[in-house]
Amino acid sequence: MRPTAAFMDLIKRVDGGNATRILGELAAVVTGDGPSGARPKAIVQHLETLAFRLEGSDRFAQASEVYRLIAAVDVDGRERWRTAAVTVSLQGLCERGRFGEASAFVEALRDGDDPGAAISAGVDILMRLAWQYECRYETEASVQCYRLAHALSGAGHGITTVDGHTLERKIRDIRILQMRALAEEGRHVEAAPLHEQTRDLLGLGPVHVYDIVSAHQAAADGRGVYREVRPGRRIREPELRFLDGPVALTSQAGSRDAPPQYVALFRDCLAFPRSNIVLQDDRLIYDLAAHPLSGTFDIRDGVNPDQIMVAAYGSGRALVAAPTERREIQAGLMLFGLQSRNYGHWLLEFVGRMLCFNDRTCPAGFPICIDDDMPATHRQIIELIDERARPILPLSAVPTRFRELGLAPAPTLLPFDMRPGHTVYDSIWPGDVFADLRSRVLGRLAERGVDLRRTGRRIVLSRRGFAQRQLLNEAEIVATLAQHGFEVVHPETLTFAEQIATYHAADVIVGSASSALTNCIFCHPGAKVVALIHEGLSFNFRGYASMIESSGADLLFVRGMTERSETGHPFHANYTVSPDQVLRAIDTMWAQARRKQAL
Repeated sequence: MRPTAAFMDLIKRVDGGNATRILGELAAVVTGDGPSGARPKAIVQHLETLAFRLEGSDRFAQASEVYRLIAAVDVDGRERWRTAAVTVSLQGLCERGRFGEASAFVEALRDGDDPGAAISAGVDILMRLAWQYECRYETEASVQCYRLAHALSGAGHGITTVDGHTLERKIRDIRILQMRALAEEGRHVEAAPLHEQTRDLLGLGPVHVYDIVSAHQAAADGRGVYREVRPGRRIREPELRFLDGPVALTSQAGSRDAPPQYVALFRDCLAFPRSNIVLQDDRLIYDLAAHPLSGTFDIRDGVNPDQIMVAAYGSGRALVAAPTERREIQAGLMLFGLQSRNYGHWLLEFVGRMLCFNDRTCPAGFPICIDDDMPATHRQIIELIDERARPILPLSAVPTRFRELGLAPAPTLLPFDMRPGHTVYDSIWPGDVFADLRSRVLGRLAERGVDLRRTGRRIVLSRRGFAQRQLLNEAEIVATLAQHGFEVVHPETLTFAEQIATYHAADVIVGSASSALTNCIFCHPGAKVVALIHEGLSFNFRGYASMIESSGADLLFVRGMTERSETGHPFHANYTVSPDQVLRAIDTMWAQARRKQAL
């Protein structure tokens, strides 16, 4: 096929004002002539040049039409040209921020008959552009490209981003970052139009703005009841001991002013399993977020991927968007929340609340509401401590409206993490709460006939089944300690009663500073605890010391060699310690005990 005079005349006449009309005439000429004989190279070349010219003048829709016209002429290269029609238009529109036009184009593609290869190529170009924008911190452009990829692919099934996230997770994370930035600048109302574009994709309702208040503040205006169970008090600073002498920690010592313990009751609240957030009217009730230091905290409620809503905090107010689904419960006590399934967080942050719920000021008929993904040991702890024989109500991850909800606090201020640039806050735990908890648990176990006698056992706690904060040469340490009468214990394989009996009976416990060591609040007085950890100087040493010393046990930290990693939180770094360090630590503790006895 050779270009006709009519064809060439139309090619020359195409400009910005008449492109749509001329392209229609070109299509009639080309399809009217019909391809015959050899491959129509000349026509393809002229049309390709025209498409390139239209791209250069930002007329991507017309360029896409030309590529489709080429596909009608060049039968052998049809898939290539149809693919070009998709990618050129998407790339051009997105690079120029014309996302509304790109959305319409994607919708037309989904309704059209383009081959799978063209759709796939379109998704690929959108994913590439999204990552480029993300790396340049152009967050809104990045979200728009990810959103378009989600729509073009038919809900993003099987698609992952460069850093391994689903499209829904990536869009959610970026939206939270945007909402946080707006909240910190006091521009909360600007979050609504951003969220509106992607909320259906994320399965969320509209975003609302809430004033952040503590439970005490929330009850002060008559919309709740606040009853103090244990007043605020001054607590002692823990004694930190390291194998090779004192070290200069880079963390900030937590407050020694322990907060009051209370029971607070609120009506008509919306709460979220897996989260500590409680919404009542136009208020968000959350002690941590209401704390004067909250601007330095990396509050993870509404951020962690297992949470059913999104939230951002700043300027004394919070942005929250939740699923529209609701479940209603008449009354309950809130023992669910962020990280409740993690044993260390559960024992330290949540279990102490049962002491408040046991208090006579707390209504007796309310069930204890927990997250339904907790291990069985968590429920065993509740049943041991509860003095009211309350029913336990596991809750799935569905927003829950309570006609009446009872709250109790964590024993102390415990930020999940700090924002970049802020010193780590090393919480100090109040020994009186853990002493009462210890007394209650040991007393109930004794009533059940559990043998809590001191046996002189020497145990080393294994962390082999965990991915974080691993003792990389655990096998070597275990083999060395076995020669000195130590036995290996895997706490996660034991019932709660078996765990407590094991820890309480032991004279010496060696283990990684991790969730497993939290059970040392049940050690007998004078027990020796050797806590192994990496080199990090910002680790929460005061937290572990104050918690373990509440039992009367003696604690010595052994800092090993950190395995360097580009990813992961510094707290959770893997490490090694030498057998000699561990043996010296044990000898040091026994020597100190002998000196005390001699005094």
